[in-house]
Amino acid sequence: MDIRAVVWDVDDTLFDYTSADREGMRAHLVVEGLLAGHGSVEEALARWREITDQQWARFAAGEVDFETQRRDRTRVFLGRELTDAEADDWFDRYLVHYESAWSLFPDVLPVLDALAASHRHAVLSNSSLHVQDRKLRVLGVHDRFEAILCAAELGVSKPEPGAFLAACDALALHPEQVAYVGDHPEIDGRGAAEAGLLSVWIDRADAHATLEPPAGPRRIASLAELPSLLRGDTRFGASSSFR
Repeated sequence: MDIRAVVWDVDDTLFDYTSADREGMRAHLVVEGLLAGHGSVEEALARWREITDQQWARFAAGEVDFETQRRDRTRVFLGRELTDAEADDWFDRYLVHYESAWSLFPDVLPVLDALAASHRHAVLSNSSLHVQDRKLRVLGVHDRFEAILCAAELGVSKPEPGAFLAACDALALHPEQVAYVGDHPEIDGRGAAEAGLLSVWIDRADAHATLEPPAGPRRIASLAELPSLLRGDTRFGASSSFR
């Protein structure tokens, strides 16, 4: 069955989240006078990312809501008790710096243009609609997608099949008619494959080069490879799913 739609992850797939987070937190630490509490800027940034990953995993598992994971990221990073209002204020100050660094990856607009006439497009993110709707508007691509679905509102997160199937339902298409493109080999790659979608794992700069790839997803290094994959180019046959 032909692929008729592409559903996209947002952070580190369309949007360069890692760079924006690093640059935003670097600026925030300077303004807040918090660098002295860490051995180096890089050590502080690595600690922030580690805490972010831990708290995001709790949210994805349904243990906490979206706002709580943000507050707990702040509390753990600062190593002290904060009221919800105090944690929200600190995180909001970080967001000012983070949002100033927002950008799309350079291969995003070319591939959206290349696929505009041939495929429908939607978004499925493990974030919240409040966050991702605004982000896509600021980045100038909101109107490219006919549906934007997020875990906080769906009540189910990737890699659960229900999240991917909800995106298919929003497009009124069968899973085998939909491709999913995301950057995480398990949450996006394996999750989409197990839900029955054509799973495409974008692994820029071989970020996961040492990782044993999960079965199922096609692995690409640039979104420029996506159009030929969707056309059924023989280079992406079952025997060459990975680089």
